[in-house]
This record gives sequence, C-alpha cells and structure tokens, in this order.
Amino acid sequence: MSYFVAAAVRGSTGWSAKEVDLAGVADIEEVADRLRDVESDADVALLFVESDETYLAILRLDDGEDLRIFGSDAVFAEESRLGTLLLGDIEAPVPEIDEVVAGTDDTIRPPADPDVEPVGDADLLADLGVPAGRLLALCAREGMLPADVTAEVCQAIGAGDAVEELREA
Repeated sequence: MSYFVAAAVRGSTGWSAKEVDLAGVADIEEVADRLRDVESDADVALLFVESDETYLAILRLDDGEDLRIFGSDAVFAEESRLGTLLLGDIEAPVPEIDEVVAGTDDTIRPPADPDVEPVGDADLLADLGVPAGRLLALCAREGMLPADVTAEVCQAIGAGDAVEELREA
C-alpha cells in the first residue's frame, strides 16, 4: 500500500506542515509521539494519513494531549497493518452518515447509499470550522479521494497552503 502522511500543526506563528514517516511504529502511542515531535509546543497538531487513494485517517492532539482519531472507512483497519494500528482500537462507529449529513450544505451530498463506514470522532475538527456533517459528507462524496478531502479540510481550517506546499515538494 502507498501512503502519504502529513502533519499540520498550529503554533504561535500559524499553520505549518511536515511529512511524517510512520515506518516501524508499533502502536498508536508511537504515532502520537511522532506527531508531537513535529512541533512539541503546538496548540493543535493534526495528522492526515492517506492510503492507496482509498482511505483517510485524521488524528488530532491538542497541546500534545488527548489523542482523537477519525477514519473515513472502517475497512482500512482490515486492509493494512497501518490501518489496524490507527483504527483497530476504535469501537464506536460514527452515527449513520445520512443522519448527520442531512443538515449540511446542499452542495456537499453523499451518495444515497454510501459504501463507506466512518469510525471514530467525526467531530474532531468542528471547532476549527469543519463540523462532523461536513467531514462525513466529504468522505462519502462519490469521486472524492483522500487527498481531496485532506485538501478541502486543510483549506477550511487555514492550513491549506502549508499542506499543498508539502504535497508539491
């Protein structure tokens, strides 16, 4: 499987981004440690893990603590070792996409019967301007790749330029 892993961190000077190597990590705490290492004093640290143009996982640390995780599809945990490592311990699925997305912007509509099964904390970006309904709608929108979701989310939270520069490097 091919991966793109980017950390977007908000410190005292605004957002910055850095590619993160997850090779050799043994557990979710090691992943969190690598995210902390990007900028140890960051107010908000996000890790976007894109896999095979199919799956997306987003991890969040606030002030280096309280790890929160969202996965675009529970199948990622069944498909790869990294997916298992990131999403394997998440027990609670998110509410049904149709229930959450019903009140979102009409321009973002999921397919009637989405094939994705998001898991984790879909509200992890709500205070940054991406409520659960919008995140779920993006993940369920037909034709949206994980890179597209990452780009749209990062643009909405103000980290779009930093992550785009990283992707182009």
